[in-house]
Amino acid sequence: MQIHLKNKENTVKRFLPFYPFTFLPFYLIAFLTLLPLTSCVDEDELPNTRQGNFEALWKIIDEHYCFFDYKQQEYGLDWQQVYHKYKVRVHEDMSGEQLFEVLGDMLSELRDGHVNLSTSYDYARYWSWHEDFPQNYSDSLERRYLGTDYKIAGGLCYRILDDNIGYIRYASFQSGFGESNLDDVLAYLALCRGLIIDIRNNGGGNLTYAEKLAARFAHEKTLVGYMQHKTGKGHQDFSDMEPQYIEPSARLRWHKPVAVLTNRSVFSAANEFATYMKALPNIQLVGDRTGGGAGLPFSSSLPNGWNVRFSACPMYDAQRQNTEFGIEPHHHVGLTDEDFQRGGDTIIEFARQLLVKQNGAF
Repeated sequence: MQIHLKNKENTVKRFLPFYPFTFLPFYLIAFLTLLPLTSCVDEDELPNTRQGNFEALWKIIDEHYCFFDYKQQEYGLDWQQVYHKYKVRVHEDMSGEQLFEVLGDMLSELRDGHVNLSTSYDYARYWSWHEDFPQNYSDSLERRYLGTDYKIAGGLCYRILDDNIGYIRYASFQSGFGESNLDDVLAYLALCRGLIIDIRNNGGGNLTYAEKLAARFAHEKTLVGYMQHKTGKGHQDFSDMEPQYIEPSARLRWHKPVAVLTNRSVFSAANEFATYMKALPNIQLVGDRTGGGAGLPFSSSLPNGWNVRFSACPMYDAQRQNTEFGIEPHHHVGLTDEDFQRGGDTIIEFARQLLVKQNGAF
């Protein structure tokens, strides 16, 4: 059984989650982050049996998962009780598919979209963090606002709406952009009265892009959150909270009002971007609560070779509040059926009115 150190969505962070590399110098840690699967934590090997794989998975999570206390407080999670609940469902005569189902059900008790079990034939996941909530997004309405003549710069789609409000659609932090892309986008939108950044349905990706984009809206070094590292196998074994900052970009920056559009499908790196932007002045979050995903994930493998991913390093907002279950917007707005039938996006329209009003007082 091995624990592999991985960055969130394969991203090199300023603060590397590490265990047990607590005393490694920073330059060596930085080197290790460049490896696709860095050094592993040696564990006592368990047998490749149905029960052995169950025990291995429960132990990996027990020793390395980072949200036990928070989730016990939020909904009464008791990982020891989970062990007894699922142990009785495991026996040596069950098929691999049956074992996979039991293990996937056990992991779903964590209610964490970053927790997955994968085999060559299936992928266990917990998606209720967005499936159980209104979508508050329509790709057909998005096409109406973007049209067909919108501009594309890396992963950013953008145009000027007819009320002179800039609109940027960023669908995934997996899709990158360069500093020159951002220069060109902001220069093109420079005469707009305000700017909408639509990250609804953005499931995350590379945190570097979240930091790079947020830096275009920061005008001084700004505290945007905190992070902790796992330092041992106990549920409370964490480092002190380490502050995280956004430094203002040395390139072209935006000074006018901004509305960031969110819904429940904003997750992981996109959730972090929303956290960063909420900490900056003159920026309003509009829409629904984000989906969360505030744990930097590690990966490991079971004796039978199945891979498990799980949250190991918790991240917090600037007020030291856990954002694992999402971030509240400044303005709660939902997409109404009436507006949809008329071909209008309630959340975009609210943001447009908000920006016009803010621009008048700016």
